[in-house]
Amino acid sequence: MLSVESSTYKLMTARALTILTGASRGLGAAMAEHLMTSSTVLLTLARHRNKALDDKAAAVGASLEEWSIDLSDTTSAAARLEAWLQNQRSPFSSATLINNAALAGKPGPIGDSDAAALAAVLRVGLEAPMLLTRAFLRATRDWRVPRKVLNISSGAGKKALSGTAAYCAAKAGLDHFSRVVALDETHTPNSAMIVSLAPGVIDTDMQTQLRESDPRAFPNQPLFAAMKSEGQLASASAAAAKVLAFLDRPDFGSHPVADVRDS
Repeated sequence: MLSVESSTYKLMTARALTILTGASRGLGAAMAEHLMTSSTVLLTLARHRNKALDDKAAAVGASLEEWSIDLSDTTSAAARLEAWLQNQRSPFSSATLINNAALAGKPGPIGDSDAAALAAVLRVGLEAPMLLTRAFLRATRDWRVPRKVLNISSGAGKKALSGTAAYCAAKAGLDHFSRVVALDETHTPNSAMIVSLAPGVIDTDMQTQLRESDPRAFPNQPLFAAMKSEGQLASASAAAAKVLAFLDRPDFGSHPVADVRDS
């Protein structure tokens, strides 16, 4: 049996666990950079490893584990995460899952779209967050520490954009999924807090893809091109700082669907 002194020491030295998807580039890579501290254990799930994260982890003494994983294989990814969490024996001060990974797909009318590409957008953007959230909640149910799920949504979940049916549907589904899980958690002991958060418009590869699209397939292309030329896009690092600040707010979870620009 641990003495009072050793128990207290463990609590004082326990680090926060953060699980982050899509950490190889864009907003995900920027969030990972911000999270890289000696007080955090960071697990990333992405198609490719991020060499810059390896270097920073070594420099600051952070605990980093990177999984090269295909999130479109949703059941395998979720099963692996649940098993990993169940095998953790070290105490954490908190546990957070950030579902950030998403695909935009090639813009165009649904009738002209590739079926496999549409399916991938929905699997990565909606099905994977649902199954990873399930795995996280199941595996950490008995952890007596604060638990949070942050889903990275988009204004596209609220406003229809012609030519992006699958992406809009995935983000709208992510918002409503978060509402339902928030309700479910109010009836569950040791409940977790969940928010689906729109991070604002960010200068990422996805933005580049949209503004370089054919306007005939994506009628909003001029708007996206103008946001770039007029300097309306936030850098990934600045957006990541705002998202993580929202995550740390004392009222996190009071509204399951939110926009960082309204905070």
